[in-house]
Amino acid sequence: MDNKPIMAAGPHIHSADSSRRIMLDVILALLPASVAGVVLFGTKAATMILVCVAAAVFSEFLFNLVTKREQSVGDLSAVVTGLLLALNLSTNVPLWQCALGSIFAIVLVKCAFGGMGHNFANPAITARVFMLMAFTSTVAGGAAPRFVDAVSSATPLNLIGVEGAELPTLGAMFLGLRGGAIGETCILALLLGFVYLLVRRVIHWQTPVIFIATVFVCYLVATGNVTVALYEVLAGGLVLGAVFMATDYTTTPITAEGRWLFALGCGLITFVIRRFCAYPEGVSYSILCMNILSPWLEKWTRRKPLGGV
Repeated sequence: MDNKPIMAAGPHIHSADSSRRIMLDVILALLPASVAGVVLFGTKAATMILVCVAAAVFSEFLFNLVTKREQSVGDLSAVVTGLLLALNLSTNVPLWQCALGSIFAIVLVKCAFGGMGHNFANPAITARVFMLMAFTSTVAGGAAPRFVDAVSSATPLNLIGVEGAELPTLGAMFLGLRGGAIGETCILALLLGFVYLLVRRVIHWQTPVIFIATVFVCYLVATGNVTVALYEVLAGGLVLGAVFMATDYTTTPITAEGRWLFALGCGLITFVIRRFCAYPEGVSYSILCMNILSPWLEKWTRRKPLGGV
């Protein structure tokens, strides 16, 4: 008989927080960013959100029906996956690609591995990486908000460090008046969601803060310029990824020390990709890489049982 201790989250029989309740909290926390995205990018953003969510829910329903599994669409995790994927895409992406991305996330990343709680990586992140490789011309980069002229609406990540480039002000970056994906541009809306999740005790503050702080410190050391470091924090999908995807229960370590190392690794990989690679954004790749390393982080940071060797 194998007497090795098993690392797993303990049962919470008396807890009032069900999986459905947690997913609902995440949806509510994403509402400010969703509304801001629709305001900034127009009806195409709203349509993309509806298509991504509908495709995610329908594909999970159909998969369970075909494989004769118990229906799980009621736990709202498919809604969260579709919503997160939509917020990570720009309005340049055709609707059929949005639907395909949601189907990929649900069928191949989530359901094929046993459903919620069994997937090895965040479905929305993995789907976005798949779309970046399959549809680079439409998924890479960002779209221009309705309130910004086309000349100054290029993705800030592409402009940082370019001599003579005209960047939006830090205030405009914070409010979302710059090019990017639907849900990543308005930092104010994302912070509102972050505060809501903290108040509801859905996530721990350490993971997003360490992730973002690591990117900031790396750029501060590399450039010696606080302004550049702030632009790197506000640009791209760093805040969206740090708050809503690097805190996923299933694909991140369950130990506190493991979560800190996970966030540190995400920040370092994001910095390396942005700074030294041809691709200007690295958040999705960094989270996916650390998702794969999560089991090892749990193993390295697990605590020895009382009396154990």
